[in-house]
Amino acid sequence: MTRRSTPARRTEIMALLEERGEISVEALARYFSTSEVTIRKDLALLEHQGLLIRRYGGAALIPRTDQPAVVSLAKLAIAKAARQRIRDHARIIIDSGSTTSALIPELRDVLGLVVMTNSLAVANAIRELDSRPALLMTGGTWDERSCAFQGQVAEQVLRAYDFDQLFIGADGIDPERGTTTFNELLHLSRVMADVAREVVVMIESDKMGRRIPNLELAWSAIDVLITDDQISDELFDTITAQGVNVVRAQVADTPR
Repeated sequence: MTRRSTPARRTEIMALLEERGEISVEALARYFSTSEVTIRKDLALLEHQGLLIRRYGGAALIPRTDQPAVVSLAKLAIAKAARQRIRDHARIIIDSGSTTSALIPELRDVLGLVVMTNSLAVANAIRELDSRPALLMTGGTWDERSCAFQGQVAEQVLRAYDFDQLFIGADGIDPERGTTTFNELLHLSRVMADVAREVVVMIESDKMGRRIPNLELAWSAIDVLITDDQISDELFDTITAQGVNVVRAQVADTPR
């Protein structure tokens, strides 16, 4: 990771928090290749400015109860492209995350769908669909950082089923290795990939410059990567060479 100036680093810390909701000092220090002392100073200043809340070992966004969540046009385009891959009566897994959550409204006309998730937010959104998909929950141990269930119980539940597809996000892309994440609880994602016949990664192109140390899924475990049309030709070719089908979702075609 290229070193940032202090203002640029603090701006990017807020961008990362907008995506994750919460993040640890340790993960930020690794990401920016700087000391934890420096990161704590950044967080202290940002907290003083009323932009975040410091918690033990990290920081979280201040809840915004007066504003609805805004889904970017890129996420909407990626979700629409992902929907085209789902057939009636499919059995799918939807992992936690803002990009994967954007897929849920697109499922309103899919018949006979079975959805497994480890996310309460995804489960609640699925319950609102008129098409009434069958909903399965992994259960397990609640993890505050990922806002999802993790652990051995969740893994055992997943292994009791088989699925047509997994839809999963990522914090970053390593062009040579695969998807990367700030979350150090990696095993459940890999179990999800193991029990699905097709693994579909949904990620915005602006995350692809991030080389985060934690490798989540290797390219050998991924079948399809859906991103927006801003992905560079060079990166498109590099990922395609790994045997992954890269889909460029056309953001311009997504209605505002």
